[in-house]
Amino acid sequence: MAQDIFEVSKSFPKEEKYSLTDQIRRSSRSVCANFAEAYRKRVYVAHFKSKLTDSDAENSETQVWLDFSLSCGYIQNDTYSTLYNRSIEVGKLLNHAMYNPGNYGVKVN
Repeated sequence: MAQDIFEVSKSFPKEEKYSLTDQIRRSSRSVCANFAEAYRKRVYVAHFKSKLTDSDAENSETQVWLDFSLSCGYIQNDTYSTLYNRSIEVGKLLNHAMYNPGNYGVKVN
């Protein structure tokens, strides 16, 4: 999803370079990065969940930037729907991991 957002955002207007374009790229990439950090911290349940909540927050931020991208006319409705729905699925996966840490190698007492 992050890579697709990067590709789509290449067509955003130049005046959005340091605002919307930068923000949507950062938040979508941060979802992946925070998940990777969570996995590496899986030895500690609290750290694992903390990083997953960071990832979930970045995913929600990405959804807001997608909303702005659509309302500003920078993306078409079909692109918005595809990316937004993928973001919803990412959120479901993150929530599953948060509530089932044992499935990800986290030692749960």
